[in-house]
Amino acid sequence: MNKQPLITFNEPPRVTSAYAYLQQAIESGQVCGDGPFTKRCNSWMEERFTAQKVLLTTSGTAALEMSALMCGIQPGDEVILPSYTFSSTATAFVLAGAKLVFVDVRPDTMNIDEKSIEVAITSRTKAICVVHYAGVSCEMDDILDIARRHDLVVVEDAAQGVMSTYRGIPLGTMGRFGCFSFHETKNYSMGEGGALLLRDAPDNESAEILREKGTDRSRFFRGQVDKYTWVDYGSSYLPSDLNAAYLWAQLETADDILDDRMATWDAYYTSFEPLAAAGAVELPTIPCHCTHNAHMFYLKCRDMEERTAFIAHMRQAGVQCVFHYIPLHSAPAGKKFGRFAGEDRFTTKESERLVRLPLYYGLSEEHRRTVIDAVRSFFDSRIR
Repeated sequence: MNKQPLITFNEPPRVTSAYAYLQQAIESGQVCGDGPFTKRCNSWMEERFTAQKVLLTTSGTAALEMSALMCGIQPGDEVILPSYTFSSTATAFVLAGAKLVFVDVRPDTMNIDEKSIEVAITSRTKAICVVHYAGVSCEMDDILDIARRHDLVVVEDAAQGVMSTYRGIPLGTMGRFGCFSFHETKNYSMGEGGALLLRDAPDNESAEILREKGTDRSRFFRGQVDKYTWVDYGSSYLPSDLNAAYLWAQLETADDILDDRMATWDAYYTSFEPLAAAGAVELPTIPCHCTHNAHMFYLKCRDMEERTAFIAHMRQAGVQCVFHYIPLHSAPAGKKFGRFAGEDRFTTKESERLVRLPLYYGLSEEHRRTVIDAVRSFFDSRIR
């Protein structure tokens, strides 16, 4: 019988001050959207990331849906995106009426292959949605150049990229729209939540209306109109201020959380370098012009068979390890709503051998050592 994991893959971040902030939010009598804690979170991100405008949302999915709707997509328009991503990246554009065009990833970073984008562009292409996998940036200079030359919108799915940068620029701020996730599996969490980052000020009012059920309620609360009314289509994308209070406690100590996660990531990398040098495993690649946020640490096994054996070995050692996405173009909905452009050289092959190790805020040094020893014992036996 398999041993139950003693070290889980993920634990949501816990910060003691969250309890007091939740009580403050409850006692304020304003726990709906755009309360005091929501505003604090928005302002913190605008200042920290030099973002023109940030709006908390109910999820990263909601931020993507808002972005897709604001792209002005018409039925039949196409959106280019990687197949190696979560379903939300694709679903957001399907809901807006787009046809999905999947392209290959780079084997080093598992990000969209910028060289595969331009050949996938057609007269119907409307947008490029990039996904910064594991909090490591895509090659944004090349991608933004392609978008400029073909008059395309760039959406950054930076769900995993909060606190990461590309050439010193925070992820989520380079495309016209950027999307963060604050799901419980992310570095910073509000349980379920996200944020939409707007690069261009002319998009601000449209985003507020879309987020506020199609009304100009935000203008009303700023005193710009004497009453608010229904002015366009929209939905309820505002999170409760209770969720924002939970997030605010983490944003106040964001650097401590980052440092804690980086300590685990660095310990893993250093410990497994000899295994990589021996050709037993592959480690993550961080380009020199990128900084990452230690969102995840993954290894690449030889193939799916070895990965399956590795996961079973780690479970016996009391450690929960998990693989990641099944490529979307191979899923039933992917076949229904999209197509793969070009050759699938790396997406499927690389996805089948990638496995993720436990990494979260507060992972103890003892548990970190248990993970490292268990990984070594598996691959050391194979090297011999």
